[in-house]
Amino acid sequence: MARIVEGWRPGALGFIIGEHGHYYARHWGFGAFFEARVAAGLAEFTGRMAPSTDRFFLAVDDAERILGSLVLDLTDPAQPSGEAHLRWFILSDRARGQGLGEKLMANAMGHCDALSRACWLTTFAGLEAARALYERHGFSLEREAEAASWGVTVREQVFRRTARR
Repeated sequence: MARIVEGWRPGALGFIIGEHGHYYARHWGFGAFFEARVAAGLAEFTGRMAPSTDRFFLAVDDAERILGSLVLDLTDPAQPSGEAHLRWFILSDRARGQGLGEKLMANAMGHCDALSRACWLTTFAGLEAARALYERHGFSLEREAEAASWGVTVREQVFRRTARR
């Protein structure tokens, strides 16, 4: 039975980078540029992570293998407003369809709500299951434009969720 745990664990960074690389290459044609960008951003975040506010949420199985991740970055120096940046949300293929994405999101939004923080994320058009999940948790599409910041031209989107008390 899989469960959600909080906090970095050995192998978490490798899981996040590897799953992003495999999934987005296989389904969307993303390449080394994207995987390197994920790795660089994750390394930068991990080096400055504030345990009092930032969060690693991981889905793990009974053998403690990581099946999914969702990171809340509340200390991003590029986001001075203090909003939470939802990042690196991914599930392994074997974990999809078990409700783990819903549980990861519920834990993350619970943390945002406890701190009365708004939350935002970037994604792109075509990830319909993810979009439905975001919208169920109160996110709204704020803006959308064609761009290639991940090394492939896609319709990039920014979703935002207002602070809850």
